[in-house]
Amino acid sequence: MAKKRPQTKGKQQPQLKDGEIPVVGAREPCPCGSGRRYKACHGRTAAHAVTELVQRPFEGLPGECDWVALRELVPAATVELHLKGGLPEGVPSVSLATVLPMAWPALRRDDGAVLLGLQNDTSSGDISRDLADTLRRALEADPGTPVQARRAPADGPRLQDVLDPAGAFEPAVHAGFEFWVQDAENATPEVAASLERANAAAIPTVKLTGVDAAYWCETPEKNHLRWVMPHPEEQLLDALARLHAAGTSSLGEGTRLVGSFRAHGVTVPVWDLPSGVGADDIEKPAAEFAERLAAALATDAPLTPDERRARGGLTNRQVTLS
Repeated sequence: MAKKRPQTKGKQQPQLKDGEIPVVGAREPCPCGSGRRYKACHGRTAAHAVTELVQRPFEGLPGECDWVALRELVPAATVELHLKGGLPEGVPSVSLATVLPMAWPALRRDDGAVLLGLQNDTSSGDISRDLADTLRRALEADPGTPVQARRAPADGPRLQDVLDPAGAFEPAVHAGFEFWVQDAENATPEVAASLERANAAAIPTVKLTGVDAAYWCETPEKNHLRWVMPHPEEQLLDALARLHAAGTSSLGEGTRLVGSFRAHGVTVPVWDLPSGVGADDIEKPAAEFAERLAAALATDAPLTPDERRARGGLTNRQVTLS
């Protein structure tokens, strides 16, 4: 048997509140004075808070569906962000970018402007908290420096705490990544070569103007429409099944609803389009489909056998991105 640790009558450790517990090494004694290692005491709570997955991290933000699209589907885009209380002194603008050079989490430009990268690996289960922490550090960074990745504090603010809920969220989709540099025409040969490689890999993408969060993209074999929708998944699948069974789920001749993505708590129906169908060609059919979908979403009658079969097919063709 292991020997029992002798009881000591030393000076009693001060009892700290949870919010006062500093982070120490996992195997070190917990600063709360419990006598246990940090990882078995307050470290367990801290680790859970950091790793717990937030299923819908952008919920409550203006343009939630566009946040999801820019995170998962769009190669090159920027959006001006609006902060609660306005911009700090010396920061002329804050913009969200799909991706930054070297996969930097954020960049403070020479003029003080901030670019926040969205398509980065995050260290916790809450993308919103990680991005808010990166944004805060970017606002305080020296001009002309990138911001490195780190684990966000478990009790730190989220984007919902720092962004103005009344601010517009209007993505600008770009053909390439020239927004990386302030003067792309006079970039150094190294930067120009990096831009050329990035631009060559970008899939041409266009945001539709007539409906929300719908993005046309061009691939070598066929084009696609990827439409991020905020409706509850089960309700949306029922509505899509009703339209599919009725033969009204397409966007016109040669188009086909082929399935959907699941990403960050929302659903993204995907249509195949003929190669000759461009973004402008799909604007009117998408608007008409939105009206049919609204009517189907408002129907609460049980699904017919044909609709249940259609729903099963759509469910089998779902792909989870996050």
